[in-house]
Amino acid sequence: MDLSSVRRAYKFYAPIYDLVFGRIVEEGRRRAVSAFPQNPGDRILEIGVGNGRALRYYEPHVEVTGIDVSPEMLKVARDRFFNARFPQVKALLQMDAQALEFPDNSFDGAVAMYVASVVPDPAAMIREMFRVCRPGAPLVVVNHFASRNGVARRVERGFAPFSRRLGFRPDFQLDDFVRTVGCEPRKITRVNVGGYWKLLEFSGWEKAGPVGNNGAGAPVADNGNGRPPSPDALNNGR
Repeated sequence: MDLSSVRRAYKFYAPIYDLVFGRIVEEGRRRAVSAFPQNPGDRILEIGVGNGRALRYYEPHVEVTGIDVSPEMLKVARDRFFNARFPQVKALLQMDAQALEFPDNSFDGAVAMYVASVVPDPAAMIREMFRVCRPGAPLVVVNHFASRNGVARRVERGFAPFSRRLGFRPDFQLDDFVRTVGCEPRKITRVNVGGYWKLLEFSGWEKAGPVGNNGAGAPVADNGNGRPPSPDALNNGR
């Protein structure tokens, strides 16, 4: 996987995403959002916000910043949700999940929905999610992981050579991903049709950093207010 193939795949998916990946994985989106406390004023980062299908599930008293690498998917999200009807949506930005443009400790939680098997370097994505969240903040991942069922596993392996065209890795391994994170999830829940996808909840992290980053979150300059940059500041706004 590489960013150019991801952008190319999701440019294709943008007009048909709801038809292909809509309702079949909607339960996972809803339950991922419900995993957050959503206290008034909480700042939540959604990695791989796509066309914004999950944004409706956040409470209006939180502040959600969504990022995605696909401009076509973001356009759909902005047209749908970047308006007064959804006050929880603070910003929808084009950004690489592997190199987030936010200061340390900017958010009170982060979620990656159906993107862990999409990004070229999931370890870098996890490091960045960890870095931009305050210590102890909840981190939620919902994704498909390789099946342990013999028939399904053979099908996944058969599609693996076409990962670039598909825009995701169908044989993505749960054990490998957990090793990347560096700690066991607090809870794993099967979601969506047949429980084929899994929702992983992590909590209580300290700023020791996950495996894959030599035990330390990558430092960046803090802007002093613990807030993510505005859309105008990043020139990536609506």
